[in-house]
Amino acid sequence: MKDIHEVLRRKQARYAQLSKQIEMLQQAAEKLREVAPLLAEIEDDDAAVLTEVDEQPTTAKAASAASNHSATPAKPARGVAPRWP
Repeated sequence: MKDIHEVLRRKQARYAQLSKQIEMLQQAAEKLREVAPLLAEIEDDDAAVLTEVDEQPTTAKAASAASNHSATPAKPARGVAPRWP
């Protein structure tokens, strides 16, 4: 049979730990409430930038895609086995 005092001590320690975690989560929630409006403003700015990018002419998009394609690393010659770590 378990010692009731040991069980009680463990439960109280667990309760204290959970209380600290709850307090930390409440503090984090308060900080997130402060930052949320700022993040919403940033998302609005990002949406405006994305809209501007989508409105670029198709030739600019093609040129951009071509320049991005040239930046990819060269593939090994045929017959060369890939090296695995």
